[in-house]
Amino acid sequence: MRKVAVAVCACGGLVVAPAAAQAQAPVATASASAGSVDVRGEQTVQTNRIGECRLGQQDTGNSPGQTAGTTKYGKSESQCSRAADTGFATSMVRGQRFETGVLREYGGPTIKVRNYSARCDTSANGASGVVELSEVSGIEVPSSIPANHTVLVPGNDGTTVAKVVLNEMVVPEVADGSLTTHAMRIELFPEGGPAEGEIIVGTADCDPYGS
Repeated sequence: MRKVAVAVCACGGLVVAPAAAQAQAPVATASASAGSVDVRGEQTVQTNRIGECRLGQQDTGNSPGQTAGTTKYGKSESQCSRAADTGFATSMVRGQRFETGVLREYGGPTIKVRNYSARCDTSANGASGVVELSEVSGIEVPSSIPANHTVLVPGNDGTTVAKVVLNEMVVPEVADGSLTTHAMRIELFPEGGPAEGEIIVGTADCDPYGS
């Protein structure tokens, strides 16, 4: 088990607004949460975004911990802010003691994370993100995690019961400067099977041209 810090960047370049819209400068947006559960199978287990902050609506968020089926999140806190001088936005979340046994009935491991964090910052040119994971167990984690590092988890019969993505960087198909980072995302039966859905651990997103 090890502590791993990784950084990701999505530089979408300068987005030039149409001439008619340039009179009003864009306002950056940002949000963050400890994550969420959306698992559908014999039983459906779903949560809203846990301990969420959303800039301009709820600038801080926290959760004492939440259990959803066999998935547990420990204490978490999130914060969203905007710099008064530049208008740049930041969202970040820190959490601890994540654990899920959702894969056990299919022959997969219990996956645990002792501590995790995710952050997203806007700038004049786009957005950048940083995630951190420590003491991950149940899957192999390299000492340095590249963006979108994927681990396929086999079950009893060799079927892929989950795809686990670490340091996930999500940008729109047509890059617009916005970014979503997930410290970890667990996708159930990516090739099809008795269950579907995903579990997200530590997420932060931001958009320099949000509105």
